[in-house]
Amino acid sequence: MRRNTSEEEMAITRQTGAIIVSLYTIAQPVLDSRKTTTTWLLEVMLFLFFLLGTPALTIVLWTALSVFRNHETARRIGLPIVISPVSTLNPFWILLYRGFPAILSLEYLPFGLGTWARCTSMGWAFKDKYRLHDDLGPLFTLVTPAGNEITVADPEVAHAVLARRKDYIKPAVMYEQLNVFGRNLNTVEGEDWQRHRRLTAPSFNERTSSLVWDEAGRQATDMVSIWSQQGPRGTEDTVADTATLALHVLTCAGFGEAYSFSQGVRKAGPGHEMTYRDALSLCLANIITFAILPKRYLSSSFLPRKLRKLGQAAHEFQRYMEEMLDRERRVGAKATSEAPNLMSALVRAADEDRLAKESGHSSRLGLTDEEIFGNIFAYNLAGHETTANTVAYALFLLAAHPQYQEWVREEIMHTRDGTKKDYDSVFPRLQRCLAVMVGPPTPCQMSRYLLQQYETLRLYGSIVFIPRAASLESQTLAYGKGGDIVLPPSTAVNINVQALHTDPKTWGTDSLSWRPTRWFGESTSETRKGSTAQTFTSTPRGSFIPWADGPRVCPGQKFAQVEFVSVMATLLGQYRVKPVLEAGQSEEQGRRGLLAMVEDSAIFAITLQMNRPGKVALQWEALQP
Repeated sequence: MRRNTSEEEMAITRQTGAIIVSLYTIAQPVLDSRKTTTTWLLEVMLFLFFLLGTPALTIVLWTALSVFRNHETARRIGLPIVISPVSTLNPFWILLYRGFPAILSLEYLPFGLGTWARCTSMGWAFKDKYRLHDDLGPLFTLVTPAGNEITVADPEVAHAVLARRKDYIKPAVMYEQLNVFGRNLNTVEGEDWQRHRRLTAPSFNERTSSLVWDEAGRQATDMVSIWSQQGPRGTEDTVADTATLALHVLTCAGFGEAYSFSQGVRKAGPGHEMTYRDALSLCLANIITFAILPKRYLSSSFLPRKLRKLGQAAHEFQRYMEEMLDRERRVGAKATSEAPNLMSALVRAADEDRLAKESGHSSRLGLTDEEIFGNIFAYNLAGHETTANTVAYALFLLAAHPQYQEWVREEIMHTRDGTKKDYDSVFPRLQRCLAVMVGPPTPCQMSRYLLQQYETLRLYGSIVFIPRAASLESQTLAYGKGGDIVLPPSTAVNINVQALHTDPKTWGTDSLSWRPTRWFGESTSETRKGSTAQTFTSTPRGSFIPWADGPRVCPGQKFAQVEFVSVMATLLGQYRVKPVLEAGQSEEQGRRGLLAMVEDSAIFAITLQMNRPGKVALQWEALQP
């Protein structure tokens, strides 16, 4: 009886299988001739699970099928492969490892089974440096259910990808979150990018640099005066205060709004409930949230208080930008070839767009108001948060390395041989030549200010990777001696900046050490008072890209350099900085604790920041004349 029942069950199973296969054949009458038998069987099983209504098993099978398909594509690319059950942008995976960081311990599974957990968390490159590439090679393919991701740590390949802006575009899924207030220079492509670049780039000129130099020095003077008054207890507000300084420099040089360090954006404007700084900071810290929940919904009463607070911040910042735009329009943009600041350039561009529409022209000549707001937000992100982080990291590192404070101070003293302190007289002497990043580097002279900035950006740059994606056509890349590799359309390409900046093959065996002198070659000539002019050590193109590379290199690079140099010259020319020691702690222990605090960093939102920047206070002592 059991045998007959078993035979009947088997017959029913065979009939059910035949029906499912028939339904599948109806749904997809023509199978791709390139598919293997295994792929076909997996698809049949997937259809079966869909039919039987088992969501969990369906997800598992869909993941397996997607990974299998993408693995087949990855094999044809020919790079080393890491297989991952999740993609780096999978929201459930992001929530999981942020809520339960211990899950990332899967990377320690034997036989390389957990390698995927090593390279799928946000900001993994900062922790890993070049080590994964040391195991797998300069390029490898991460195979995920959502697609393949090529991770690049080869200087020539990185340069080629960034130089070919039409072939390797910014992936919309990564940059859409920056459109929270409007499309901007960071997010647009093609002709729109050319338009935004043409209208905004001219504001970054020598006139602006001079204004940045003066304002950064003024803000730094006020800031260090407050710090020095704290005495032996020091200040724990280094990061917050450098953020205020950078924001004040940006609002002055970029938007025509000058503030004192102790006031300014620290106080709410008339009719506002939040300060400009607090509204902006909250928006920047939650930039990923905007990609999930548009800001127009964040004021809904049913949402948690934290989200409603974010909605209020977005509303407040929107109003601040509208007020700046109204003020600039009332003043009127000056009709000169060089706009005095970014805001003037944006307003002029908006007026051109408005006039074009009124005259019936369909071509886009200027910027809409929404695009102005988008660019203001983008420049607040790129123009103040990144620079503030670099200044803060440099100050902590200088406090941990007093020998480099003296090394930099020596140069400051040699530039103070006259009464002039303006940008045109002082900065060119400190910044004799900038490293050429978009072409083959040439030997040149570098100031010690810029070298400490470069060395800080090398190890603690705000951006640890640069995302790109192949266009809608297959792209060919020259890679090493193995010939070309072909990337299918829309393949993600991630430039691992942190690996490029720490690879011992480029930077030597001490590549993980902060050593500004590495940028200098041997002395070339003697200058007055025993100072030496030294030759900048050239590096392979594509090996140092803190401002990106190619046509889309950061337009505010000079802005950031001038600001950084002005702040450092002001601070180190008059003060000495050191860590505040705990009871019973030696100076060496204090410095090691400071370095540990700096190294304890991670990606917050989209930039690198210290987890506990107030753990070690800094004491500022005035130098004796």
